[in-house]
Amino acid sequence: MRVGIIMLDTHFPRPPGDIGNPETFGGRALYETVPGAVANRVVRAGAPDPALLAPFLAARDRLVRAGAGLVTTSCGFLIRFQPALAAGCPSPVIASSLVALPALAARHGRVGVVTIHSGRLTPDYLAAAGAEPDTPVEGTEAGSEITRKLLGDAPDLDFAAAGRDVVEAGLRLRTRVPGLAAVLLECTNMPPYRAALAAALGLPVFDILTVLEERAPGLVAWGQARQSGRPAA
Repeated sequence: MRVGIIMLDTHFPRPPGDIGNPETFGGRALYETVPGAVANRVVRAGAPDPALLAPFLAARDRLVRAGAGLVTTSCGFLIRFQPALAAGCPSPVIASSLVALPALAARHGRVGVVTIHSGRLTPDYLAAAGAEPDTPVEGTEAGSEITRKLLGDAPDLDFAAAGRDVVEAGLRLRTRVPGLAAVLLECTNMPPYRAALAAALGLPVFDILTVLEERAPGLVAWGQARQSGRPAA
């Protein structure tokens, strides 16, 4: 199976494990960029810019015509576009890792979300995912690197510092949420740091790659992403 990925119009570095790096899928990914879909038009409180929906639908259609058997996107905030992207599409659509929140909560119990910006991941997004309104959310915007560089579309990214931002956000989440049982990463740029977060928390951690892999086993080629989401023993 080939996965079709609707990409935001960004230029920051994407290491292996990032949804926008072809190595993540072993060359089995098809990409369509939506011109003008910069991060700050999508990562917004309430909903992405509604003017972007039509070009996202057009990109979806091009991917399906090119042979995509599964369609996804490069930003978890696009959960708000999930119904429209899925409607009438002959291939399954997973617009965001957030679609997995209800199933993960049923399976694990209390699940928290680590996001690129907690102030912008407003309750509208959780509602769109069918998640409980009190789902705990923690963002990396307090960190030094990942939020600033990704939302600013910087040409450079310190991967080690970005990983620390993700781990520190997860640790803050665990500290303030008694009984936290699992974590879901909203951001499709965070899977490279998933293993480090799982090790730091001693909890299972899930992301867009684990969600896609569960839907289509063997789709993800990147080694760490093929794990179940559980920390190493």
